[in-house]
Amino acid sequence: MSRATSRNKDRYTYRLTWSEEDNEYVGLCAEFPSLSWLAPTNEAALLGIAKVVREVIDDMNTRGEVVPEPLATRSYSGAFKVRVPATLHRRLVIEAAESNISLNRLVSMKLASGQ
Repeated sequence: MSRATSRNKDRYTYRLTWSEEDNEYVGLCAEFPSLSWLAPTNEAALLGIAKVVREVIDDMNTRGEVVPEPLATRSYSGAFKVRVPATLHRRLVIEAAESNISLNRLVSMKLASGQ
């Protein structure tokens, strides 16, 4: 079971965006996708969502619930599986062979460049 320390409460991944519908900024937290905070300025939206996250974490700790680990503090292996159609797999294998690189290297390069 994970308990968030006061230090970890500030390590969550926050994002600010504009809501045309609400005509306000929206503060979001990747680790708590159901939470948001509307405010007239981006600074207020960030402060608001951070406060809500701290309050939710405190409540989760009080109830003995598992608190999400911040994305920034997690370990990543660098490996994940992706299912693709067989025709795409074949095309990528051919492209990698023609470029004299591994399929893994080709796909990694494409992901990094956004292709």
